[in-house]
Amino acid sequence: MTTQVVFRGGLKGCPRNRLDLVLRPRSAKPAELWLVIVDASASTRRHGALSKAKGLLSEVFEQARRQRARLALLHATGRQAQWLWQGQKASAALQQWLAELGAGGGTPLFDALQQAADWQARRQRLHPGETQRLLIITDGRLRDWPALAPSACPALLVDIESAPIRLGRARQLAAELGADYRHIDSLPVLAGSLETTP
Repeated sequence: MTTQVVFRGGLKGCPRNRLDLVLRPRSAKPAELWLVIVDASASTRRHGALSKAKGLLSEVFEQARRQRARLALLHATGRQAQWLWQGQKASAALQQWLAELGAGGGTPLFDALQQAADWQARRQRLHPGETQRLLIITDGRLRDWPALAPSACPALLVDIESAPIRLGRARQLAAELGADYRHIDSLPVLAGSLETTP
């Protein structure tokens, strides 16, 4: 915590001794953590879904950088989800990862959701004053899934399904998680949506 030094009134800006100074802690906005889960399974390659998601992620990373929010990034592709970033501030390394992001393999989304929930619980114990938000980017193309516990923090699920025939499973997934649902085509600016999630 930083301290702000203020002069007592009537001194015309010149303190004469230490008692003329008032030390007050600076008011600090509570820290924020944005946890982002990205579904980059093979199905997201079709119909430009992944490229739309990359544009959205670029906005989110830039918004996090401007707001000095911490980011955690979980990549769901292949056989298991992988952590790429855990609670650090946004940096140029994220843009580099985003440029190289490709899709392929299965959809370990439920593994990612479980890992995220466990990590969030540990993080909340370590940083109780931190405000957490969850962003899930997926096309929802999953066969079936186990019963899901609601998200422990405000969540937004962005549906990137862009096929002509849409299955609409991402909406069901959002309902089970207690997350707000938005389709990527209805979001002019995602970062604003993430910011205002209650």
